[in-house]
Amino acid sequence: MPLPRPPLILTLVHTSALLLAVTALTHTLWTGLEERGVALAFGLLVAVGELSRWTGATGLRETAPLGAAGALAYALLGADAGRPTHHGAFQVVTVVVAASLVGCVPHIARGHSRTPDHLARRVLTVGFAAVCFQPLYNQGVFGHWGGPAYALLLLALLALTALCDAVLAAALAHSRTRWPFGPLLRDELRGMLGIGSAVCATGAVMALAVAVVGLWALPVFSVPLLLTQLSFRRYAAVRTTYRQTITSLARSTEIAGYTPAGHARRVAALCQAVGRDMGLSEPDLTVLEYAALMHDIGQLSLVDPVPAGATAVLPVAEQRRIALLGGAVVRQTGVSPQVAAVVERQADPCREQPVSARIVRAVNAYEEKTRAGGPGGPLQALEELRLGTAGDYAPEVVEALARVLSRGCLTLPSAG
Repeated sequence: MPLPRPPLILTLVHTSALLLAVTALTHTLWTGLEERGVALAFGLLVAVGELSRWTGATGLRETAPLGAAGALAYALLGADAGRPTHHGAFQVVTVVVAASLVGCVPHIARGHSRTPDHLARRVLTVGFAAVCFQPLYNQGVFGHWGGPAYALLLLALLALTALCDAVLAAALAHSRTRWPFGPLLRDELRGMLGIGSAVCATGAVMALAVAVVGLWALPVFSVPLLLTQLSFRRYAAVRTTYRQTITSLARSTEIAGYTPAGHARRVAALCQAVGRDMGLSEPDLTVLEYAALMHDIGQLSLVDPVPAGATAVLPVAEQRRIALLGGAVVRQTGVSPQVAAVVERQADPCREQPVSARIVRAVNAYEEKTRAGGPGGPLQALEELRLGTAGDYAPEVVEALARVLSRGCLTLPSAG
């Protein structure tokens, strides 16, 4: 069976990065390496940053902030301790590529699938910054720029580079997942306000400091970014523990025999895919995931379990009672009130529900109908949802669900 062809955007980005890297390496080998001490210092900084890259991070826009800041600082470096440098854009790309490859060896050996995308983005964004700055600097265009004007110039170039990186990241994610490009780009731009702004600021400060005091500035200005990276790791670890707690609470209905094994995880995975298709932001997707995991927790109040946990077939009044009890349980666990509100309102009239509650209601019904429908369950369940868009289910949610299912890009957790 032939392997599926990679998406066009993915191929284009990777090919462009490879061509730029090969061209830069060839040019540097032909002309020689300028300021070898400076190149070695920045290469070592980038390699250390890549080695410390956090491959377990999810939801972080920049997992190697020190490597990114060092690469951008070298791309925008104009002088070393008052002496003008003469390295060009091709040498910048060569040094960053070589250092990044050295730093990525352990990650590649462990088989991390995101490494090629990470390297392609690094090469193209650093190449963009270097092409914008180095030729003009070497021609003396910025010779009369000084003080605040020069600093603002570097910040402006870094802002453009960050925008370029956000577009690349959103395009790669869209190519791999087929999620809408607009919401992905919006989330990338929002993520720039966090660690992205710290990376840009550190890159500019490094370039300015090395120009004045020399390479000793590199270790000094690396410390704040390393501390920031450590703080992000701790924050992400807390979020992971929080999610594990919610997942454990959601499994209580399965352990007690009220819902089938894996039901909550399957509903949560499909809800997230539908939410992304509808353009929900990252914070809204997090609330949606937690609410989907805990949407059936109100069934613990029932004396007799509902057959197969299928609440969609219950009378509306009973559905609302279970939803309200579930919301009360969620509030007592200390989970976000937004999650409790979604759980409480999943059985309200469709037009009165928030978007997240509409998604949970439709996806839960689809999963239950699919499970009960046998081999033809998915098509039959989707058709029943479409027939119910007159009042029970939101038409836009059902159509988003149909698009997600038609793309076949979602792998739901198996039962058990």
